[in-house]
Amino acid sequence: MGSMVDRPRLVVVASTFPAQAGDGTPAFVKDLSLRLGQTFDTVILVPRVPGAPREERIEGVTIERFPFFPRRWEDLAQGAIIENLRFDRRRWLQVPPFFLAEAFHLRRLIRRHRPDVLHLHWIIPQGAVALAVGRKVPWVVSTLGGDVYALQDPLSRRVRRAVLRRAHAVTAYNADMRDRLVEAGADPARAYVQTLGADIHGFRRLAGGHAPVPGRILFVGRLVEKKGVTVLLDAVRRLPEGLDWSLEVAGDGPLRGALEEQASDLPGVTFRGVSSREQLAAAYAQASVVVVPSVPASSGDQDGLPTVLLEAMGMERAVVGSDLPGINEALIDGETGLLVPPGDPDALAGALARVLGDDDLRTRLGEAAAVRSNDYTVEACAKRFAELLTTALEAKRR
Repeated sequence: MGSMVDRPRLVVVASTFPAQAGDGTPAFVKDLSLRLGQTFDTVILVPRVPGAPREERIEGVTIERFPFFPRRWEDLAQGAIIENLRFDRRRWLQVPPFFLAEAFHLRRLIRRHRPDVLHLHWIIPQGAVALAVGRKVPWVVSTLGGDVYALQDPLSRRVRRAVLRRAHAVTAYNADMRDRLVEAGADPARAYVQTLGADIHGFRRLAGGHAPVPGRILFVGRLVEKKGVTVLLDAVRRLPEGLDWSLEVAGDGPLRGALEEQASDLPGVTFRGVSSREQLAAAYAQASVVVVPSVPASSGDQDGLPTVLLEAMGMERAVVGSDLPGINEALIDGETGLLVPPGDPDALAGALARVLGDDDLRTRLGEAAAVRSNDYTVEACAKRFAELLTTALEAKRR
């Protein structure tokens, strides 16, 4: 695994990563890391999930997947770890070996690859593991939501404080998360609001030949509590009689069965399950409105800034979203989208009806969203992360 002499060495550590292209797993870590691979000699370390190769190389970037449990039951990192633990408590048996295996493989990778800097996605578990085996390498830590909003037990708070104090820089998806991180111990001068970005140009290239379907509402996301699909189904029941509408639900997850039962008497609702990027690009292009009905989950978890929202904006779609931190920073109500109170099906129904019934509004919102999305492209975000990572390794050298 020799590195180019003129490029600094980077190790990216994460716990959510696609097993293969188009498997429905969010690809934000992959998309960003591949762009960073144009600047850094990059290796990505992630847990093994069903159907994934042990090691692969994409666009010059090496992906290593570490085993941590007997393969037959090894599903902790398939999807979202926090939600997986909530829906099957037997998965807690996988947690200790996960930490031990990640620590072992990260320590071995640091010795072999000799990285100049680490990019850790999520404070827990990746930051906690780096505390144990990666203290000699500077870090940039990126948090996406769950490890800020949901993990509030005393042990998690202590670990979070230790990780934040050790980090050279910390990034969060929205201003509210940044404030919480500073309160938890991050240096305010090194805490930034910075998303990982979305592959907007990639979706645009894949979407050719599709036109919006009148009345088509699109939801994209994992079917878990914080995504708010229960509220969305209640909202479409409240849409005015005579309004031509249909709802496409693209995604899978532990709540799918319950949601399909909830929608069993709604003939306009279709559950598409997992979609490839090509299928998602077509779905965005065919949507008249994209809906992001996120809510705070009972666990305290909530979205930081859904990548789906950024993709929809980049595809020039009108978006209706919940008025939550992050979402309300990308969506300016009445300008780049419409905001509604989270968990309010009446307000959501009213906003959807307004957009579907007004061609001019729909066009105006979509055009403004596309302009706004330029700040959130993965290319723009990769440039900002490359600067943070370079600053971290230069500080270490000094």
